[in-house]
Amino acid sequence: MDRPIKKKTFTPQRIALGVGIIAFLIFAVNTLLNGSQSSLNVNREKITVSQVTRGVFDEFIVVTGVVQPLKTYQLDAIEGGYVAQKLLDGGATVKQGDLILKLENQRLMLDFVNRETEMYDLINNLENTRLRLRQDKFTLRKTLSELDFQIQQAKNEYDRNNKLYNDRVISQQEWEKSKNTYERLTQQRDIEVENQKFQEENSIVQIKQLEGTLERTKLNLSMMKENLANLSVRAPVSGLLSRVDVEIGASITAGQNIGQIDDLNGFKMRVEVDEHYISRIFPGLEGSFEFNGKTVKLIVSKVFPEVRNGRFDVDMVFDKIPDGVRRGQSVPVRLQLGKPADATLLATGGFFSDTGGNWVYVLSADGAKASKRNISLGRKNPQFYEVLSGLEPGEQVITSSYENFGDKDVLNLQ
Repeated sequence: MDRPIKKKTFTPQRIALGVGIIAFLIFAVNTLLNGSQSSLNVNREKITVSQVTRGVFDEFIVVTGVVQPLKTYQLDAIEGGYVAQKLLDGGATVKQGDLILKLENQRLMLDFVNRETEMYDLINNLENTRLRLRQDKFTLRKTLSELDFQIQQAKNEYDRNNKLYNDRVISQQEWEKSKNTYERLTQQRDIEVENQKFQEENSIVQIKQLEGTLERTKLNLSMMKENLANLSVRAPVSGLLSRVDVEIGASITAGQNIGQIDDLNGFKMRVEVDEHYISRIFPGLEGSFEFNGKTVKLIVSKVFPEVRNGRFDVDMVFDKIPDGVRRGQSVPVRLQLGKPADATLLATGGFFSDTGGNWVYVLSADGAKASKRNISLGRKNPQFYEVLSGLEPGEQVITSSYENFGDKDVLNLQ
């Protein structure tokens, strides 16, 4: 007889329908839980995760320093000419006054010879004028002596004739003749004295002028001798002749730099700093670098305000010069910008260029996800940022570049 057939409860159609309903419910619940957040799956091995810590924030920058002499003297040519001899080369140790170069300048030599000839001419003119003055004095004495003799004779004759004329012995004409002769000779003597006085005064003026011209000529000649001496280029100080930039036969001009001498009694460190820090660098700041396993301290001594190619120079002096340091050595210098202070620290990384330090991806407690979080950063050194708000010590933060994450809110770490 026939038996009734029971219908199956779980048919394939019903199973498929149930699975679809369950998947839809899971999607709906996940959407409700995550709201409108977008996510991205990220390979954990391709990111850098750093832990937020609490420690001492030391604000500094690392710059490249070059060891230089404490003092450097530029060797300039005082007079121009061509190089006839080169006695010392760069790298030689020199003492003050050592001869380095010999120059020749024919024009300067000719000027010196002409000026020397002019001086000798002036000396001859001066001596001739003095000799003429002495001769004129002798001539005056001789002329006056003769006039005085003639005057005395004329006076005697006049006195006799005056007595004879009063006694009516001689005529008036004869008396007047003797009188006129006496007066003419007396006047002639006065004129001769006045003429000789004028000649003497004129000669004295000429002598003074010649003496003044001679002194100036001697001074010029002395200066020209010094200029000729300057054709021999000597070391102005003792030290290391670090360079000589000319060769034999080269023509150089007055004032041209031809070399450099370094003072070996001390060294300094010259560093270049980015112009961004120009308002924060001042004398007295400290720095340091590692040399032969020891920390060497430096102090900023001078700041050069001129900015070239986005950088400016700073001179730093050694607290104690270490043994073995040499001119031209280049070392990384840690330049302090402020005093150390306790702070919340986050390691530096490529994330800053993508977010400007305004937000970061913070890992969840289980490390499976990383979510966006707004933060605030302060100062920076080559190792850490100072965290002002938004992060707590112990939290994990992705500090590598966010370039490939787009604008995703959540990163699923796999």
